[in-house]
Amino acid sequence: MKHVMKHSTPTSRSQLHVPVFTPGNVQTIQLESTLKDLPLYDFAAELDTLGTEVAQIFEQHPLLSGVILTEQGRFVSMIPRHRLLEYLLRPYGTELFLEKPLRILYSYDRITPLILNAETAIVSGAQQALRRPFERLGDPIVVRFESDRYRILDPHELNIAYWQLRGIETQVRLERLQLQMLQSEKMASLGRLVDGVSHEILDPVSFIWGNLSHIAEYSRSLLEIINVYEKCITNVPQKVTDLKDEIEFDYIREDLPKTLDSIKTGAERLSRLANSLQNFCHIDEVYPRPANLHDCLNSILLLLKSRVSSDIQIVKNYGHLPPVSCFISQLSQVFMNILNRSIDTLLNQAAYQQQNPQLEAHDIPKITISTEVCSIDGSGQRWVAIQIADNATEMSAETETQLMQAFSTEFAKETSLATSYRIVTTRHSGKFRVYCEIDPHSRGTVFEILLPLN
Repeated sequence: MKHVMKHSTPTSRSQLHVPVFTPGNVQTIQLESTLKDLPLYDFAAELDTLGTEVAQIFEQHPLLSGVILTEQGRFVSMIPRHRLLEYLLRPYGTELFLEKPLRILYSYDRITPLILNAETAIVSGAQQALRRPFERLGDPIVVRFESDRYRILDPHELNIAYWQLRGIETQVRLERLQLQMLQSEKMASLGRLVDGVSHEILDPVSFIWGNLSHIAEYSRSLLEIINVYEKCITNVPQKVTDLKDEIEFDYIREDLPKTLDSIKTGAERLSRLANSLQNFCHIDEVYPRPANLHDCLNSILLLLKSRVSSDIQIVKNYGHLPPVSCFISQLSQVFMNILNRSIDTLLNQAAYQQQNPQLEAHDIPKITISTEVCSIDGSGQRWVAIQIADNATEMSAETETQLMQAFSTEFAKETSLATSYRIVTTRHSGKFRVYCEIDPHSRGTVFEILLPLN
């Protein structure tokens, strides 16, 4: 570069501004960081500036990777540092380019540089930079700010930041995986605990249920004997009459069968609830097994009965379904997630309506569950369709888009619907759709699950 210094033109050096270096925020770089957080150079030269002036600036600033070309202050292009040196090393390069305006060099090198907005994410910027032709990978990137301000970004700085972020992403993914494993282990432990509790509940319930029939039979026999005594004994002792009045015998005779029926109904409900808990907490086997989806849905509805108040109507439109080969415990979780979301939506809407009585009243809150066997593409492949629809205020297009993006984004926020989506699509090779009801006579959100019948 000593040869360059010898050809400098001090009288025109004042036309160039001294490069301004902005160190950025490399120490606090995060996944959301953008290009403006990286080290940038502010260095521009008019097309009429001599090549020797720019070369001298490059000599004084070895980390400066390029120069932005302007014409009357307006951005034109960018020339990389290594490109200028390549042209100077060519035969007669010094005579052709060094002591000539940059306009001459620009006429030989008109490749458009990569220009990115300052708000571009570092990961996205690095990916775009890597998609350039191989011979242009070493060129600096032009970063555009508001008010048409341009800065120069060294591709090596971008790559360093990119790999730092990849390390952060890997760490985040590892931590998320560990958290999921811990959560899965906790849920498995909770499932085993609930399964054990359900088993302990079923034992006394089975004892009660098994003895109720005997108690009912004994009661009928005793009442029958008393009836015979009353018919055979005409002169009932006063002491017996007083005792019957005291204990209200006539009422006991009428109410005892009803009491036994109530105990039987309660034991039956408790038995169904314990069985539903056992089925929900059951740990799936390695391979899918045929299961009755209607029984699964009914069990989930029974578990959610305390949340489904009398204000919410449950409508079942069950079709004829064959046993479906699936991981029934995981599908139970999917049904639980969807029904919980619909119940939350309906309850929130009802509470909002109570707080704002001036608003127009909506229909009675309702959740409709429909099942059928269908064909969706005309190929003959049969699918089991499960639709869970609520009649709450219909979901906005923005919310629907956000839901679908959450399903397809690798680092999506872990939600119950995202988990349900993976269970249906990945574990069961099915389809999971969310859409708004298009029937003009109804409104609301529909969750549709399609499972292949193989």
